[in-house]
Amino acid sequence: MDNSGWRTWAEGASSGLGAGIAVLPYALFRYYRRLKLQDDELLLLIHLMNFKQVEHKEFPMLEDMMEITGGTTTEISLTLQKLMKDGFLSIDEEFDEESGILYERYNVSGLYDKLSICMANDAKNKAKQAVAQRETALINTSEPEGELNMFSIFEKEFGRPLSPMECEAISGWLDQDKYADELILMALKEAVFAGKIHFRYIDRILLEWSRNRVKNVNDAKAYTQKFRNTGRS
Repeated sequence: MDNSGWRTWAEGASSGLGAGIAVLPYALFRYYRRLKLQDDELLLLIHLMNFKQVEHKEFPMLEDMMEITGGTTTEISLTLQKLMKDGFLSIDEEFDEESGILYERYNVSGLYDKLSICMANDAKNKAKQAVAQRETALINTSEPEGELNMFSIFEKEFGRPLSPMECEAISGWLDQDKYADELILMALKEAVFAGKIHFRYIDRILLEWSRNRVKNVNDAKAYTQKFRNTGRS
């Protein structure tokens, strides 16, 4: 084959590679060290995902994995056993009554559960750090002492610890939407008054106030009173 022929072959191979792409979660690469996964364990999990997505093999044979990884069947078996023992991997079984065949498939939902916990913990810590930085800034700019911790107030009213998503919501109101602290607390108070203590309702209150140019507590009180009077008439 001449140079032109090889070039054509390479172009065809390049197109073929694009058709055989497996999608891998970024969180796997970000957190696998935190989950104490070894490199060979990570690689085997990636191969299992590749087998499922590209080759449509949900339970590849040890020989298939040996050919790709270069490891022995014993090494691969031990790695699989450790992944299952540590809760990253499991095997699902399904019996086909019509054919009488028992099908098996690898299940990586345990891995995804562990990754989601890492993501949630990071989100919660990030939200708390943002609020802590805001409170520090308020103190440094000589704001009145006794600035109440927003998280603590919400947890007290809700009667439970906040979830990571709820912490992110508070952080978003403060840092992205730029709602004043006093306005957020006023919205919380209104939610408690209405007996609808959940974040979606509080967010609707804040959005409604924002649309009606409610900027502070006095504006909020006036708007709320007007709304209630209208409701009675």
